[in-house]
Amino acid sequence: MLMRTDPFRELDRLAQQFVGGTSGTWSRPAPMPLDAYRSGDEYVICFDLPGVDPAAIDVDVERNMLTVKAERRPRPQGPDVKWELSERPLGVFSRQIMLSDTLDPEGITADYEAGVLTLRIPVAERAKPRKVAVTHSGGTRQLSA
Repeated sequence: MLMRTDPFRELDRLAQQFVGGTSGTWSRPAPMPLDAYRSGDEYVICFDLPGVDPAAIDVDVERNMLTVKAERRPRPQGPDVKWELSERPLGVFSRQIMLSDTLDPEGITADYEAGVLTLRIPVAERAKPRKVAVTHSGGTRQLSA
């Protein structure tokens, strides 16, 4: 039901780690890890975004393309601040996911808690199993579709 749109994104991520750059820019955002699963009549997608201000998260749906962008902004600077170690990446993170026609993009809900953005996408009514009545000369009988 969910399809990745960029098969080379993982290779790009590994190459960035190899050369030492893990932060993203608006022109070339870094990927963000996610989990996706089905729970009953909805799909749940969880994005790891620790340390990101909820106001810096943008979720868009255009047709069946779901786009999530977030920005982890620079840390405090100043004459009293001396950084000893900085391993957490800064910059822009982005992920695009193609939603299948069996999902209802109008019903998407988003919640951000404890550094995890959770999107819930309901399964479209037309994709849910239903009963079809079959008639014959002897009466009516129910069959599962």
